[in-house]
Amino acid sequence: MKIEKLTALALEKVDFDRYLLAAAIGKRATAIANGAAPLVDMDAKIDKFTDIALVEIAKGKIVVNNEG
Repeated sequence: MKIEKLTALALEKVDFDRYLLAAAIGKRATAIANGAAPLVDMDAKIDKFTDIALVEIAKGKIVVNNEG
């Protein structure tokens, strides 16, 4: 799936709040970089951590909310 479509899907999940999406991707990418297992069928040794986080959010594997 193209990055533009993934981004559009992920934005829908966060009510089109780009800043919330960016923060969530950054936080999840850091967790993956620190050893957390991806929740989608992607390889953390090959794929970028931010791409994995974006796919997780777009597919609804990670729920993002605006609380703390």
